[in-house]
Amino acid sequence: MYSPRLSLIPVVCLVASFFRSVSAHSSPKLKTCVVEAACDGSDDAPSVIKAFQECGKNGKVVFLNETYHINSIMNTTGLQNCEIDLQGTLLWSTDIPYWLNHSMPVGYQNQSSAWIFGGENVHWKGHGYGTLDGNGQVWYDFNNGTSNYPRRPHAITIWQTKNSIFEGIRFVQSQMWTMTVIHSENVLLQDIYVDSTSSTKASTVNTDGADTIYANNITFKRWSVTNGDDSISPKANSTNIHISNCTFYKGVGFALGSIGQYNGVFERIENFTAEDVVFHNTLHAAYIKTWTGQQVGYPPNGGGGGIGYVKNVVLKNFQLNSVQLPTSITQCISFSSASGNCNTSLFKISDITLSNLTGTTTTDPIASFQCSAAAPCENITLTDINLTLTNGTQAYGWNCNNLEESIGFNCTGSTCGTASADGTC
Repeated sequence: MYSPRLSLIPVVCLVASFFRSVSAHSSPKLKTCVVEAACDGSDDAPSVIKAFQECGKNGKVVFLNETYHINSIMNTTGLQNCEIDLQGTLLWSTDIPYWLNHSMPVGYQNQSSAWIFGGENVHWKGHGYGTLDGNGQVWYDFNNGTSNYPRRPHAITIWQTKNSIFEGIRFVQSQMWTMTVIHSENVLLQDIYVDSTSSTKASTVNTDGADTIYANNITFKRWSVTNGDDSISPKANSTNIHISNCTFYKGVGFALGSIGQYNGVFERIENFTAEDVVFHNTLHAAYIKTWTGQQVGYPPNGGGGGIGYVKNVVLKNFQLNSVQLPTSITQCISFSSASGNCNTSLFKISDITLSNLTGTTTTDPIASFQCSAAAPCENITLTDINLTLTNGTQAYGWNCNNLEESIGFNCTGSTCGTASADGTC
């Protein structure tokens, strides 16, 4: 039950179902709702939703330094001029059947979410310790390496959000993708910590740190991401994305795409900049991936035939530590992420610049650019690349197919012709 009060007073735990949260009016212009965690570990989601209903417009929602049990879906959208003060931990339940039956569609592929959140002029403060804990280990074990398992929920979806700031938030053990920023613009996400790792042999596939879809002018600053998939990934119709001063561990690195999955549908990624980033034991620093020009199966694990472009990508000031393949382009994705006909994609890739890459890589070549013969890549620039193998010898090699206007390097060989979806042979 949600109980509004005129002043904030200490709360004594009695019966959880009797009272879970407190609301206070701090001024005629700003209403503050303080959410109290249930004493018996029962579902706090209804109290969270009620707090946003009461204080989501011209107000403030406060989570105390307590653990909140989130056992059901939450949709808190349409917020305006709202501040969120997260001091504690939101802990999602391990009831897999519930989430598979109730997670909410994101509006892209078959992706779904445990929490859809959004509004205008929102400021979320996590103070560096406010946490969203997805209890992801149960999902990693259940999923058993399956790609895009239907209705496996994202931790949170930032939906139709404008002119907003999210800062100092911790995300641990996310159920699937940690965060989806969709149908949003002018959003700053800074000082964010993500750690989705498995304590068993189960894979952490699809634990992306963040994905942008139909999003414009999104800025990521000072992220730390440890996971088993894309660190940060702009996908369909992501424009003016800027990333800086981040550190990535164990995952894939930046993944532009995949894109071009929907037959005949025009999509783009344009004006993407990433700078001052450190990579530790990732598969790539950055790579671009498109589906083939031939549709095989249907999304999310099939598709192809999409049209559009990736253009104006700037990647600079990267420090690599034991990265497997620093940079890659593959236009070969097909059904279930298998390799398809790499020469059929009409999706155009151009104006890509990589500069000032230093550190170590585990294998040669430095780059593998497997572009489509139907729409060759154009204007790829590599400058100030100084990488060594982990044994101390100089890294070398630029494998290319269907690349026009290479600047700063000459292709030394061909790609393997049967590259996997991540660009490795």
